[in-house]
Amino acid sequence: MRTRPLWWIALLAGLLPLLATAIAYALSVRAGLIPSCNPFFEGCVSISRAARHDLPNIVFRALLLPAAVLQGICWALCPDWLHSLGAERKRLTRLLPLLGLAAAVFLTLYGTFLGTEGEGYRWMRRYGVVFYFGLTCIGMLVVAGQMQQRVRKRRRERWITNAMLACCAALPLLGLVHVLLPLALSGPAVHDAVQNITEWWAGVIFTLFFGVLAWAWRVTGFGAQLACDAQGPGRS
Repeated sequence: MRTRPLWWIALLAGLLPLLATAIAYALSVRAGLIPSCNPFFEGCVSISRAARHDLPNIVFRALLLPAAVLQGICWALCPDWLHSLGAERKRLTRLLPLLGLAAAVFLTLYGTFLGTEGEGYRWMRRYGVVFYFGLTCIGMLVVAGQMQQRVRKRRRERWITNAMLACCAALPLLGLVHVLLPLALSGPAVHDAVQNITEWWAGVIFTLFFGVLAWAWRVTGFGAQLACDAQGPGRS
């Protein structure tokens, strides 16, 4: 039976949110809904604001919601991939599918209620993205940790592990910037700008991680086979 590669799932899981954000931002600028700037360094607008209204909101949700499903599938597949590389089936690894499902649900909540009004809707948008970020970070740490242990045993694909660890290390650094920079530069405008900047860079880091995961699946030949029982039930 032919093995079907799965790396494209991880690639799309990382690229779709990036495309959704980039397209929504460009459309919002063109429509005059937000100012034109470099959000990665100026922090003039958040991802949510760039995709909150009209056509940008529709395009953003149309791309983000499938990405949430694909990311959930990626986390569900990671335990089998790690086990195929010789990693032990530890408790955290076995929890990756549930963790990924929860992250996908919160990302779906965020995308579904983005652009709506009301306190309840604002709560779901706010905490949807917070829990998504947190759960995704945990998943990244678990996968990178298992890959690091594997490299110690086999010493192959070392760059993949280093890239995953670099993504995991970049997130706490962003957190420090988010906390410390407003202390040095006071003012609500500075706080909002720093929050927006860290949000945009965190999205890039997530995209890079899923890109590395896609390349790792391709390099290691991770795939799936579809099998069916031609005899059917009750036949021998």
